Amino acid sequence: MNVAKLKDRLSEYLRIARGGEEVIIRDRNLPVAKLVPFRAEGASEEELKLAAEGKMRLPEVEFNRKMLGRLRGRKLKSNKGIEALLADREESL
Repeated sequence: MNVAKLKDRLSEYLRIARGGEEVIIRDRNLPVAKLVPFRAEGASEEELKLAAEGKMRLPEVEFNRKMLGRLRGRKLKSNKGIEALLADREESL
C-alpha cells in the first residue's frame, strides 16, 4: 500500500498487523518499509514499557537453554565486552 493510503487507513493496517500479517509500505510505488506484527513472547510488563520508551531493545531471538549450553564453561578473557555493553546503554539513555 502507498503512504497516502496508509495515512488514511492506519487503524485498519494496524489491525492487519495485529492479526499476524506483514504490510509492505511503498512510496511512489517503491517498497520503503514493512509493517510487521510485534512479538514479545515472555516479556514482562516492565520490559515492554522500557522498550516503548526506547530504553531497551527486546531480543529478536528467544534466549533458550540450548544457547545457554553453548556458553557454559566458557570464560571471558577480559571484561571488555561487558564494558562496551554498559557504555552503549549509557549512550542510549
